Amino acid sequence: MQPLLPLFAFAFATSITPGPNNTLVMTTAANWGLRAGLRAFSGVVTGFLLLVFAVGAGLGELFAAWPALHEFLKWACFAWLLFLAWKIARADASPEQNGAAASRPPTFTQMVMFQWINPKAWMMAIGSIALFVPVGSESLLPVLRVLLAFLLAGAPCVLAWALAGLWIARFLTNPRRVRVFNVAMAVLLVLSMLPTLF
Repeated sequence: MQPLLPLFAFAFATSITPGPNNTLVMTTAANWGLRAGLRAFSGVVTGFLLLVFAVGAGLGELFAAWPALHEFLKWACFAWLLFLAWKIARADASPEQNGAAASRPPTFTQMVMFQWINPKAWMMAIGSIALFVPVGSESLLPVLRVLLAFLLAGAPCVLAWALAGLWIARFLTNPRRVRVFNVAMAVLLVLSMLPTLF
């Protein structure tokens, strides 16, 4: 049995770094509060754990068989992130003042589904399975260990981004600050994808 420390370190390091998930969770919490932030956080964690399990069960081998599928997912994610960035940049008021559909926070289901087109999530899932699940293993126990590592070491990292969003919200006291923050987060969201694309 492999030691757990490297696995937990991998889960922590890949989960704490900036990326589309963390940016979306932080922005959601900053703009729409604790409930929306926790909903986004729960969607990210649930969707990602499902993705890791699917990759561990053999879904990741699709990329080896059809490399074009990975390329398609990459660009589909980027297109969706551009749309989300546009929505975030336009969200310039509190949820009480801002009832437009374009300004609603992402739902739990949207965040779950987003994991399946998020290239960083795929790289984390495939990387963790490749590194920490023995080749040819017929037992699901190593996959469950990876899931446990991301639940215990990765999920708190994403939650920290939601809490950072709540802290930032204290400074978003007027529409101008909200607009500046949201435009900055929209740009950061797009930039977070560039290393994956290129």
